[in-house]
Amino acid sequence: MKRLLSSLIIFPLMLVFLAGFKADTGKGRVAEGPAAEGIQWLTIEEAYAKIQKEPRKILIDVYTDWCGWCKVMDRETFKDKAVTEYINKKYYAVKLDAEQKGTIKLGDKQFKYLEQGGRGINEIALALTNNQPSYPTTVFLDDHFNMIQPLAGYLKAKEFHQIITFFGEDYHKKQDFESYKTKTYAQLYPAK
Repeated sequence: MKRLLSSLIIFPLMLVFLAGFKADTGKGRVAEGPAAEGIQWLTIEEAYAKIQKEPRKILIDVYTDWCGWCKVMDRETFKDKAVTEYINKKYYAVKLDAEQKGTIKLGDKQFKYLEQGGRGINEIALALTNNQPSYPTTVFLDDHFNMIQPLAGYLKAKEFHQIITFFGEDYHKKQDFESYKTKTYAQLYPAK
């Protein structure tokens, strides 16, 4: 009887524990498809290929596996419903491990891993962070793969939504961010 009782307690706990693991296609990417929730992450090579056929701005999350604030941003900012919906609608979203060891090929350019003692960095992470790597860094590229802006540091969901809409709707070409945030954003998203 005691075994049966402990089995009845342990089995539901195991189900809860196992349910906490979502389908993941590796390297920080969320599974795609109709049942998928969250940001539809791509590799940088996939985003580069897509932009050739259907131009769209690119948002790149430059992270490392050891970065605590990267994990907080994944858990909080990138799970926010408004952030997720807007990114999936307006951007190709890329997860880029700055310490990725494999060579990255984009068109005729190759970016290699640079060994630096215990840790190294991929050349593309250096290029995207203007040779000043910091994690997390969110990089915004236009629909021709040209740099708009890299933003270093953790960003909360509300401020991140302000930024992605600022670049996503090309307000960065019309006004400064502070004016956008206090006037335009407040009118466009009064509930935020």
